[in-house]
Amino acid sequence: MPIARRQLLAASAIASLGFPAISVAQTRQLRLGILTPNGHPWNVAALKVADQLNQETKGRLTLTVFHSGQLGNEAAMLQQMQSGALDMGWIMAAELGSRVPAIAAITAPYVVDSTPKIARLVRHPVAMKLFDTLPGETGTIGLAWGITGMRAIFAARDVSKIADIRGMKLRINPTPAYRDFYQLLGAAPTPIPTPQVFDAMSNGQVDGLEADLEFSWNQRFDKVSKSILQMNAIFMPVIALVSGRVWQGMPAGDRDLIARAVRTALDAQINELAGNEPKLIEQFRATGIPFRAANRADAEAVVAEYDKIWLPKAPILAELRKAGQSL
Repeated sequence: MPIARRQLLAASAIASLGFPAISVAQTRQLRLGILTPNGHPWNVAALKVADQLNQETKGRLTLTVFHSGQLGNEAAMLQQMQSGALDMGWIMAAELGSRVPAIAAITAPYVVDSTPKIARLVRHPVAMKLFDTLPGETGTIGLAWGITGMRAIFAARDVSKIADIRGMKLRINPTPAYRDFYQLLGAAPTPIPTPQVFDAMSNGQVDGLEADLEFSWNQRFDKVSKSILQMNAIFMPVIALVSGRVWQGMPAGDRDLIARAVRTALDAQINELAGNEPKLIEQFRATGIPFRAANRADAEAVVAEYDKIWLPKAPILAELRKAGQSL
């Protein structure tokens, strides 16, 4: 379904809830909440949206970006968008997926197996179709995806293949889609707040961390790692959301302008991240720590078991896998 058609249906779904529509363009100060810190690529993209809106409307539309969870955690920001108290929020698929299984499906293991394929997947019609569930389930409208790269395991011991993960106390994102995969691999998911992970790996509280390369380089997790296993299995996308109540109250021209600005900024973020990954890998290799790639074939049985759990909850996973194979 074309993007414009999906957005029309999404607006209709919101309208059916009885929210009033306003058709007159007016000066507006928009607020956007995001969990990641200032300087993160998603934040940089959000600021580009603010600049574009300000320039194209000559200051009629302004956007303030509240970074680092200043407006609360992602659950709190979702609640604020549902009530219309917050205009926009860039919310990770992990949070949304814990509420909407169809969204979690994009984070299933080996839907794609490389960061360049991630970049193509999130622009695929099947991935865009996932936004159709959001108005009814969360009271929000999805405008575009942003991405991180494929995630790797930073281990405090030598890990060279998927079988070596068995028995590891592994810090992962605690949401069900990630937890199920790593439990099926035999790991013991260990919940630790992100700021405490570096020390936890240093003192043996955990055996490793599962995270994307860009974040891990910025945090220098290589300093507490003896090996790195690039899983090329899962990734952590973000969805640029706007409050359904706010969206319905905007004139069509402003909705089009905002949607275009968001897509432009996140398209650039996707391209830049995919282009930078080879450099990141070379930086990690230059540290002298063994950097290895996992063999996808070693996880085939686990993926089959995973799909037995997730296909009944999120049938669109089958479409995503088919799309991933075509990329």
